[in-house]
Amino acid sequence: MFQEAINQYLTTRHHPHIHLKAVLFDMDGVLFDSMKNHATAWHEAMRQYGMHMTREEAYMHEGRTGASTINIVSQRERGCEATEEEIRQIYETKSQLFNSLPVALPMPGALEVLKKIQQDGLIPMVVTGSGQHSLLDKLNHAYPGIFKQKLMVTAFDVKYGKPNPEPYLMALKKANIQANEAIVIENAPLGVRAGVAAGIFTIAVNTGPLPDQVLLDEGADYLFPSMAAFNENWEELHTLFK
Repeated sequence: MFQEAINQYLTTRHHPHIHLKAVLFDMDGVLFDSMKNHATAWHEAMRQYGMHMTREEAYMHEGRTGASTINIVSQRERGCEATEEEIRQIYETKSQLFNSLPVALPMPGALEVLKKIQQDGLIPMVVTGSGQHSLLDKLNHAYPGIFKQKLMVTAFDVKYGKPNPEPYLMALKKANIQANEAIVIENAPLGVRAGVAAGIFTIAVNTGPLPDQVLLDEGADYLFPSMAAFNENWEELHTLFK
């Protein structure tokens, strides 16, 4: 089943093979079970500023920069983009609300597969739209010795967030590798779209409430129902990428 997906990728992306060197992970909903908190924080922050955004909508916007998310809702609710000051205030409120919620735990299966990836001599990288200043500390606490700061892509590294391919293209640049030397692990529709647009084999892990088809429709090359399932199938998958 994996081989069929890989063959389809090689045909449609016009690569002769995949020679895996790095695995590019989204953070929220992939490494941390944090999307429920983000959805609640976005919903409440928008309410405080007189706008409506459902928790379900937050999952659809996952991966965008905060400014992009705010402007999409502002355009819909008010017919105009938010000012820079409004963006700063709304995102600060959202961040405060997020930080007031119970700390999100590492996603089950994530540490196990990261250790396998590292033992296999591959580079694990984080590619996130997050702008949290405490990101590296959070990652190092949950996943000690796994990630390096110089091989992370955050909101501070890019002009355009997901679904633009820039974050994943930046990851390739930082790792000095080509698209057929990496795979993307994503849980969000926009993240899947970004990985596919960057020309990288993209695996969706459906850790949220969205139907599988939403992720497949964005072009995911393969889908797992959880990070635990991805971990359980890693050895078989890796042999096909050698």
